[in-house]
Amino acid sequence: MNDKRILYVSSEVVPYLAENEVSLMSYDVPKMINDQGGQIRIFMPRYGNINERRHQLHEVIRLSGMNLVVNDMDMPLIIKVASIPKERIQVYFIDNDEYFKRKATFSDEDGVLYPDNDERSIFFAKGVVETVKKLNWVPDIIHVHGWLAGMLPVYMKHYYKDEALFADTKIVTSVYAQSFDGTLDPEMMKKVAFDEIPDASITDLEIPNYENIMKASILHSDAVIIASEELSPSLTKFIETSGKPFLPFVPKDAFAEAYTNFYKNQVI
Repeated sequence: MNDKRILYVSSEVVPYLAENEVSLMSYDVPKMINDQGGQIRIFMPRYGNINERRHQLHEVIRLSGMNLVVNDMDMPLIIKVASIPKERIQVYFIDNDEYFKRKATFSDEDGVLYPDNDERSIFFAKGVVETVKKLNWVPDIIHVHGWLAGMLPVYMKHYYKDEALFADTKIVTSVYAQSFDGTLDPEMMKKVAFDEIPDASITDLEIPNYENIMKASILHSDAVIIASEELSPSLTKFIETSGKPFLPFVPKDAFAEAYTNFYKNQVI
């Protein structure tokens, strides 16, 4: 993977958030490619429970200041950056006071999902792409982790389909076990359709539960990785019958070779 450019877009990454299946793989996979001589960038949201002082986040003024439209509302985009200690890996943080200032990730102290998680997902997707455009950094692969990042493939294939910068970029989505119950805002499909994304491409979002969000992400990806051993049978079957190249679940002690071969032989 020497000199290949891979953009990792994740809803959670260690050491900035607690360890779980998504956050750990969102660190381990980029580190593995970095060790192989690949060029990587990581993007994640700047949730309010990330300690900016401890992790030495700082705002990048030249990248901040843009307004992104979400459901006909202008939302300011703030970009912060930090480096993972000892790894020389740069992490970019998508921030906005309205969406990400609260001191938790996806739900309140009672475990109730935030009502604007759908808009946060749209803002995150747009924020990542607009920042990469400003950086003028052309990724060979965009690898998506976590449901909050799930709208990125949708927006890449429709909203940003004419961006010459990404003409040859391939999108890989890692699919993990279900991480929330219930649904996001029932108006989510309308909010995505506001960006002139065809209804026929996002019918899964009529009921925006975890599985349907991942289905929309899979349909707009070029390849898929089953990242959890406990993936639901229905989602597994959806991946297997999607016609997309996919990598079955690989245990952590064997993922490095499997992921590298998958990138080289099935994606690029």
